[in-house]
Amino acid sequence: MEKKLYTIIIYTENIAGMLNQVTAEFTRRMMNIDTITASSSSVEGVHRYTISLWGEEDSVHKVTKRIAKKVDVLKADYYVDNEIFFQEVALYKLSTPRLLENNEISRIIRHNNARVIEVNANYTVVEMTGQTDTVVNLYNEFVAQDCILQFVKSGRVAVPRASQASLGDLLFDEDYKRKSVKNR
Repeated sequence: MEKKLYTIIIYTENIAGMLNQVTAEFTRRMMNIDTITASSSSVEGVHRYTISLWGEEDSVHKVTKRIAKKVDVLKADYYVDNEIFFQEVALYKLSTPRLLENNEISRIIRHNNARVIEVNANYTVVEMTGQTDTVVNLYNEFVAQDCILQFVKSGRVAVPRASQASLGDLLFDEDYKRKSVKNR
C-alpha cells in the first residue's frame, strides 16, 4: 500500500490528559505524528486536535476509529490534502545587518507575501502563512542568503472542504454521528 499524508481532525471534551490519550493511540501502532496543533474550538468546552502524519489509509482509518471510540472524543475524521483547506504559520528571525546590506532579502520577503512583524538593530522577525512547501521554500531562500537566525513553524490548521453545518450542530446531530468514522 502507498503511504500518503493524512490530516486527522479530532474534537474532544476539554479535560486534562486527552492529548496524551490521543497520542498514545499512535504510539501503540508505531505511527509517527508529523505535526499536531491543539486549540479550543468554536464550541465552549470542546477542544480540537489537528494531526498530520504519513501512513497507509488502512492504518490511518484504524487509528482514527480507535480514537473516535474513546468516551471523551466527540468526533474524529481523517482527510487527504484535496479534502481540506490547510495552512501553517511560520516565523523567521533574520539578521537585521544582513537584511540591510542585501536588498535581495527584502525582495524575497515581498515576493513571498511575507510580513515583517518586528525590526530592531540585531534581528528582524518575518511571518508567513502558507502550505508546508511554501513555508519551507522561504526558509531555504533565507538560508541561501545566509541571514536566518531562527525558524519555527506551526502544525497544520485545517477545515474540511465539504459543505456542512456548524460544529455545534454536527456534534449533536444523530444523523451525522451515524455517518462519522465511528461507523465506517
